[in-house]
Amino acid sequence: MDDDGAGEEFTIRVVSGMDNFGSDEWKSLSGTSKANLAIPYNPFVSHEFLSIVEESGCASSKSGWQPQHLRLEDSRGRLLGAAFCYAKSHSQGEYVFDHGWADAFERAGGRYYPKLQCAVPFTPATGPRLLVAQGMDRASVQAALAQGLATLTDRLSLSSAHVTFATLEEAEVLEQCGYLHRNDQQFHFFNEGFSSYEDFLDTLASRKRKNLRKERREALEPGISIEWLTGKDLTERVWDDFYAFYMDTGARKWGRPYLNRTFFSLIGERMADDTLLVMAKRNGRYIAGAINFIGSDTLYGRNWGCIEDHPFLHFEVCYHQAIDFAIDRKLKVVEAGAQGEHKLARGYRPVTTHSAHYISHPGLRHAIDDYLRRERLEVARAAEYLEEHGPFRKGERTDADARDDD
Repeated sequence: MDDDGAGEEFTIRVVSGMDNFGSDEWKSLSGTSKANLAIPYNPFVSHEFLSIVEESGCASSKSGWQPQHLRLEDSRGRLLGAAFCYAKSHSQGEYVFDHGWADAFERAGGRYYPKLQCAVPFTPATGPRLLVAQGMDRASVQAALAQGLATLTDRLSLSSAHVTFATLEEAEVLEQCGYLHRNDQQFHFFNEGFSSYEDFLDTLASRKRKNLRKERREALEPGISIEWLTGKDLTERVWDDFYAFYMDTGARKWGRPYLNRTFFSLIGERMADDTLLVMAKRNGRYIAGAINFIGSDTLYGRNWGCIEDHPFLHFEVCYHQAIDFAIDRKLKVVEAGAQGEHKLARGYRPVTTHSAHYISHPGLRHAIDDYLRRERLEVARAAEYLEEHGPFRKGERTDADARDDD
């Protein structure tokens, strides 16, 4: 694909894996490196993470995630931008649900799969999707990649291209390029410079503070202790324990867990300093845990699992401990994964997420466009309602609040 509309010819090449990008070359792109301070580092768009999901076999043609990454190059082959994409034969592991679109199109005689997915596999975390090299004009590179995705979709006779958990900036560029804008909702914790968990609790209504203190106390009362493991603490024995938790929960929730044991070993080998395991221990053995990834300003909560059920332990390991860690490390945000209004009562606020969808068939596009217009209104109304009815204090703290804490 060639274009000289910007005055200089560039080419978009489709490559079949992350091994077609040099590590240093990839680190020149936005959000992919700790060294580039202009854009916060996002571990999920690092060369290491995207390579690991491929090398482990989690993202492969066999699993229905065939890599089809885009390289935007100048006439000398220099990398100007990139988009990590996958040809999908299903809609699993995406967390932006289009099963209804697929069913409707196929009932009408269309073929929805394969489709093109620009997303971090199995990861509902917002981050850059249209990656731009340092020194390049962001809007023009993003527009070129958006157009390249659409052209590839048409040339391969695919039904659609989906860019999910994109930044708002990217969603707006994609919308200008003819994509349909979709909103959804997550719940994130925002660290307002808190010095401790108690400092954070002071922002909540008194009854909510009391409830959370009680919840945390009861989660640990059966003699459970919590450990934070990162870096060299992430041994193969620890990964064995966590993988057992992950498999148990995954098998019960969605039948076939997406990640294999090799994935976790490679994470421990190459991304240990970007990884936090919050592990719960009772009677000398680990019984539950949650994996988190550490960005330059955000903690990303991902998978949880357990081999013993205890009241409130899930909330303690996944949400309260994440807040503790963010405050301790002075991280600005905790993204606690997809969905879950139960997070609201634990100090997480509603946040709108963004995706963009290029639909090839005019009739399907029209129907989805109409649906998304109504869905965006509902998402906005829900966010407004949830923010209004959240656990945070309205106005100044009163003497009655202080008495309730006693």
